[in-house]
Amino acid sequence: MTRLLGIEFPVIMAPMFLVSNEPMVIAAMRSGIMGTFPSLNYREKGEYEEVLKRLNAFRDSNEVTGSYGVNLIVQRTNPMLKEHLEASVRQKVPFFITSLGSPKEVIEQAHSYGGKVFCDVTNVDHARLCVELGCDGIIAVGQGAGGHAGPYPLQLLVPALRKAFPNTPIISAGGVATGEGIVSMLALGASGVSVGTRYIACHEAEVGDGYKNAIVEHGMKDIVMTDKISGTPCTIISTPYARKIGLRQNWFERQLATNKRTKKYFKLLVQLRGMKRLENALKPASYQTLWCAGQSVEMIEEVLSVKEITEKLERETFACLERLSALNAKVAFGD
Repeated sequence: MTRLLGIEFPVIMAPMFLVSNEPMVIAAMRSGIMGTFPSLNYREKGEYEEVLKRLNAFRDSNEVTGSYGVNLIVQRTNPMLKEHLEASVRQKVPFFITSLGSPKEVIEQAHSYGGKVFCDVTNVDHARLCVELGCDGIIAVGQGAGGHAGPYPLQLLVPALRKAFPNTPIISAGGVATGEGIVSMLALGASGVSVGTRYIACHEAEVGDGYKNAIVEHGMKDIVMTDKISGTPCTIISTPYARKIGLRQNWFERQLATNKRTKKYFKLLVQLRGMKRLENALKPASYQTLWCAGQSVEMIEEVLSVKEITEKLERETFACLERLSALNAKVAFGD
């Protein structure tokens, strides 16, 4: 993974809607990892391409040991997909993560200049479609992930994908916030990990202290699944506001979401409404505390810089490997 993507440490700072920003990505690049962000975090005309130009300029400097990439939502309901993909190709974005649809066009466009495309998947069947289209890697989104989590535990999903696609790099996404977690995923056959929730609680994130403190103060028991935000199951912190609006679509909403005539427009409406709710939740002193997070909040105890988080992950990873090596030596000598 490190050789393929031009980074030093096999970690992707996951793309997080309304959280990932330019300073976080630059800090990730400085730290030797892959910094990514959703293209939809920049929706004003021309704004997205200007960010890409600045990131390319920084990537070409001598300060960088990592790289950057963008997350494209490839569903038809994404009204900015065409514009953002065209800008990405013009600026030769080095790395893409595709979500929630067919990655065919992104793979073709990125490969035209040497860009790499990894696809979010939650099961083997979806992964097979992506591999057949020529993706460069798979991101296995499992239980415990923040945002759009998958239904299967990574202890099963990663080995299943490794068995089915032995020649395709697999990235584990969900529930990792420590070096021990990284080692466990590597042991299962992953080439690296995607870490999101741990990086929400960083100084560079331009979200309110309430959100960051919630990441530190809550545990895995406080993470719940909702389909009210985007129509797709999504993990959030169980706050009073989240419980007030409900975690499930009502009967009428479910009918609109499945009816052939209405589902396309209703899904778009749900996504737009969900984006607005998430934006409102990030405003200072907002009572609409609707915050995405994964179960790894259990392991997060403080707000740090991106550099400090990455260095801590590296220290913990190598310390864990040393412990395992020592244990292996004891077993080998019968101690």
